[in-house]
Amino acid sequence: MNNTYQVYLISDSTGETLDRIFLALQAQFSNFTYKSHQYSFIRTENQILKTLEKCKKQKNSIILYTIVDIKLAKFLGKKSEEFKIPCFGVLGDLILRFSKLLHQQATHIPSGQHVLDEDYYKRIEAIQFTMNHDDGKETKDIEKSDIVLLGVSRTSKTPTSIYLANRGYKTSNIPIISEKSLPKKIIENPKLTCVIGLLSEASRLIDIRKNRIAILKEKDVSTYTDLDTIENEIKIAKNLYRKFGWPTIDVTRKSVEETAASVIKIYDIMHSQ
Repeated sequence: MNNTYQVYLISDSTGETLDRIFLALQAQFSNFTYKSHQYSFIRTENQILKTLEKCKKQKNSIILYTIVDIKLAKFLGKKSEEFKIPCFGVLGDLILRFSKLLHQQATHIPSGQHVLDEDYYKRIEAIQFTMNHDDGKETKDIEKSDIVLLGVSRTSKTPTSIYLANRGYKTSNIPIISEKSLPKKIIENPKLTCVIGLLSEASRLIDIRKNRIAILKEKDVSTYTDLDTIENEIKIAKNLYRKFGWPTIDVTRKSVEETAASVIKIYDIMHSQ
């Protein structure tokens, strides 16, 4: 018996929202085996019918959708019922309830969250800034950073910075080698901006660094994965964080999203004082 579910993610926009919701949903079920099929920018009845025909050919099909056009959403619901395919709208009921709460009609415009407004251009500027300030490449204007991440090699500085940039935060990240490797501006003024130190257990760093070496096929990097060397790097980092009073986050068992959420929480606390 085939217990693999074919999950069709149907969206009238990029599908990013639906993808994230499904990611959170499937994480709640440990024995859920699935294969996902993503269909973005579905905005006509003909597109829906073509998608449903594909669903019908598969066993154990399930449909999740985010379609803000009420007429089109109802069409999908009706046809999926005819085809006997389980179908769940992710935003429909929430939009309706919110509309009643706010006493106003929703726009029901697809891709409404992707408008080219001030926040959009703020995110673009943050991404460009963050790319230019990755891995300590540029520190002269570090005071313009909303957030500065510090950490030894492979503590998720770059992916966390990129994630934060997509949220609109100008982020610099700097590798810790010694106190001399830190920008003079934040040594002289530790509270110049929101500086946060990232930490990880040595055993975890060894695994990540070994994988990194295997991918890059580098040689002569024995010290890079040496336990004593890594523990000394971590000790140096902790001493610097303690000396300058910078808050820290242990990223050992955190995803990039969880680390970024912790960073934003610290940022908000610092800016509310």
